[in-house]
Amino acid sequence: MVDLSTAIAAAQAERRQRTGRGGSDDKKKRRSGADLGIEPFDPVKYVNKERADTASMWLTIGYATLVTCLMRYVLMPNTAPEKSDVLYMLPLAMIMLIPQIHRMVMPERFVEHYTKGTWFKASFLHTFTFLSLAFLLVNPPFGDIVAPQVSSDWAIVLNDGDTFTFADGSGSDNHLDWTLEEGQSLDGAVWLLFGLADNVENDGAEVLVNHRFQNTDTTLETNGTFWAEHGEMIGTWRTVSNNSAPMLLPHGEQDQEFAIYLGDSLAVGDHTIVVEITEQGNPWVNTRTYEWIFTVLPPVELGE
Repeated sequence: MVDLSTAIAAAQAERRQRTGRGGSDDKKKRRSGADLGIEPFDPVKYVNKERADTASMWLTIGYATLVTCLMRYVLMPNTAPEKSDVLYMLPLAMIMLIPQIHRMVMPERFVEHYTKGTWFKASFLHTFTFLSLAFLLVNPPFGDIVAPQVSSDWAIVLNDGDTFTFADGSGSDNHLDWTLEEGQSLDGAVWLLFGLADNVENDGAEVLVNHRFQNTDTTLETNGTFWAEHGEMIGTWRTVSNNSAPMLLPHGEQDQEFAIYLGDSLAVGDHTIVVEITEQGNPWVNTRTYEWIFTVLPPVELGE
């Protein structure tokens, strides 16, 4: 049996002994400040650092904007489209100048707050600012670097004088067939029909069509009155999409319609059609080429 006074005295002695061994460590743990690796908060230094970071952000945005404008209005007009890689590689490589520009432009009280983290953030900001502004400046209304393209489908139509008969298929795979039946021939005027869509205007493109058959090339001209003469059929061709009337002008008046006369009574074989589209864009001359094949197949002979 241990009385109460003895137990209290023993506990106090044990506490004093434990405090004597680890008291300094416990005091450190209970203290705050430099001994725990926590830097004292300096509001003046904090405000100066925030101002320095804000100034760095606006300097980087301004620098990226200047680089983008130089690329678009100085470098781009003097660079051929086939060498356009330099238009993106060179501005992005100019990231290396960001630290030097900061040291040249910014006051010393700002420069002392810049670290490697600052250059890392500025590099990303420069990259994304340049890409977004470049995308804006090379597309309408500031630029046009893409040639018109076929609106939807291209079609081959046979006009026998009374009706229009379309070749099977939509031309989406760049190939159309016309299979003759026994005792049938491809008699009548054969036309190539398609529409062009552009992101600026629908009548600024020059189209050159070449018809190649059995090593003979023929340059064909566009018929400017075909669509007006057959206006009763235009609505059907614009809105219906099936084997007999493919969709040619899905955007209505916004598409530039084309009709090219291929000839009468085309012979059996592969007819290659090359369509070259040229447009004066901004700042380049935009080009696009399509190659289509129209095959007239002979009648299928059934075996005995």
